Amino acid sequence: MSAELIINMTPAETRVALVENGILQEVHIERQARRGIVGNIYKGKVSRVLPGMQAAFVDIGGERAAFLHASDIVPHTECVDTREQAHFQAGNIAELVRQGQDIMVQVVKDPLGTKGARLTTDITLPSRYLVFMPGSAYVGVSQRIDSEQERDRLKRLAAEHVDEQGGFIIRTAAEGIGEQELAQDAAFLKRLWRKIQERRGKYPSCSMLYEDLRLAFRIVRDFVGAELDRIRVDSRETCDALRTFVDEFVPELSGRIEYYQGNAPIFDLYDVENEIQRALDRKVELKSGGYLIIDQTEAMTTIDINTGAFVGHRNLEETIFNTNIEATQAIARQLRLRNLGGIIIIDFIDMYDDDHKRRVLHSLELALSRDRAKTNVNGFSQLGLVEMTRKRTRESLEHVLCDACPECNGRARVKTVETVSYEILREILRVNKAYDADKFVVYASTAVADALQEDESHMLAELEVFIGKQVRVNSEPLYNQEQFDVVMM
Repeated sequence: MSAELIINMTPAETRVALVENGILQEVHIERQARRGIVGNIYKGKVSRVLPGMQAAFVDIGGERAAFLHASDIVPHTECVDTREQAHFQAGNIAELVRQGQDIMVQVVKDPLGTKGARLTTDITLPSRYLVFMPGSAYVGVSQRIDSEQERDRLKRLAAEHVDEQGGFIIRTAAEGIGEQELAQDAAFLKRLWRKIQERRGKYPSCSMLYEDLRLAFRIVRDFVGAELDRIRVDSRETCDALRTFVDEFVPELSGRIEYYQGNAPIFDLYDVENEIQRALDRKVELKSGGYLIIDQTEAMTTIDINTGAFVGHRNLEETIFNTNIEATQAIARQLRLRNLGGIIIIDFIDMYDDDHKRRVLHSLELALSRDRAKTNVNGFSQLGLVEMTRKRTRESLEHVLCDACPECNGRARVKTVETVSYEILREILRVNKAYDADKFVVYASTAVADALQEDESHMLAELEVFIGKQVRVNSEPLYNQEQFDVVMM
């Protein structure tokens, strides 16, 4: 399988696309004015403690206070004073933090919608091969390293660098590396941790102590171990900086970074721009003629599968099964492409064959296995729905690129012309009862004005007879479909 990263740089925005076998699979966007803060470490101040929620709000210097739950506070961190260790009660927020207290925290989830960032006191610092865990004596190994012999070897090597500063988790990319590379990574992370601790002592409250890498560098770091054929960048400055970064931290990717000098925009390669636009649509067409309907809400995402124009070749059950199998591949891709997370409910077309259900679930799990985000798929419920979760840390593509519709106030629906016409007639009746007017003038969108003068003209005539006053309708092209004014004359 061929895979490459395409990086588009502008002063205001960085965009990274992962293309596998010529098909866009993931899009990551970071805007300079709204950079994500996941991974950043702050010296925060507890602004409010909520015992009823077992949580606290922490000011980290942003627009909204961040959220720290009791379960995200670990006893080995400085938030639990050493003199109070004996009184530490896991899960009791009142025993863990107090209002006005300074506390070092790390962001694990970006602010989403109206919710503030999610915090933890369990600080972790990732590098090429290791993740450093300050204050812990633990050594863990990535589950994706299958060989028990290799796992034991890496554990022994990492254990030599565990001291009072902390322990490590060994990343998948460490498989097969030597002792020297692991030692260099461990030393780098310890130096970084000492620097953060020095800043904590010098910096005031609500200050950032450590900022995670910019998107282009973070993506390259996180894609270590993936089979990337090349990384193309349309900025010479960023390309040079990435080469320096890769030579130091990801040497096996050296030589794969290319400066793109083509005349066409880099995102026109593999039709990336159009694929991004299609990823914002509710409807996703399947090659067979079926389709998906994807609806994203704050609470969950729902995916509905339909056969559409696909009529099959054998029988109905076989047609439904084939459509559901095809849908599993499309669903897995759309989850990655749209960066959908949290609770996801999938409404497959009803199947009565238990073997078909098992094969559809297996196909979905297999398709999701390439997803770098953690997923968990449950079986079919009594209602025939498949419930799954996908780890969410950053905003979805739709939340990054879109805003609430100003015409429907975020409902994603617009009132029909007929509905607005009847609202206008009711408003005329209301105003007529409340005020003494000689006649009325209605200003409405072109579509609504045309309806009142044509399809609903008989209703308007009856209203004029009923109130004994003239009603004139004027078209206002700048008005949206739901907007109107009733003016007394």
